Amino acid sequence: MALDIRIASSTSDIERCFPVMKQLREKLTLEQYSQRVALQQKEGYQTAFVDNDGEIVAVAGFRFFHMLSSGKTLYVDDLVTDEAHRSKGFGEALINWLIELARSSDCQTFSLESGVHRRRAHRFYFVQGMYITDFHFQLSLVQ
Repeated sequence: MALDIRIASSTSDIERCFPVMKQLREKLTLEQYSQRVALQQKEGYQTAFVDNDGEIVAVAGFRFFHMLSSGKTLYVDDLVTDEAHRSKGFGEALINWLIELARSSDCQTFSLESGVHRRRAHRFYFVQGMYITDFHFQLSLVQ
């Protein structure tokens, strides 16, 4: 299966990714998504996507940064495969593409977080050779 995996380089590419991304970030509107991506791009955020015959079937938002604990890291903020296209190898192709990007960018680690309720995603990450290393703690500051 020859897939077209690339980084969104235009506003229209990013907006084409929204229907798939909304399956992960359900509360976002297209306007909120576009605004947040634009803000995050200033911090190095990039959007990669899998195009299968003109249809976007998987999307990842990611960035590079350095951490004292692990060195240069490719961190995946968002990773989702369209529900109608799951278990067809698209998510695996995208995560492998991201891991290779991390290697070729001299990263020491590749990491992501996944909601505790996303058991299917966790199984997928374990199959990819990933393992749980930390707990993520959060405090909402919005009432």
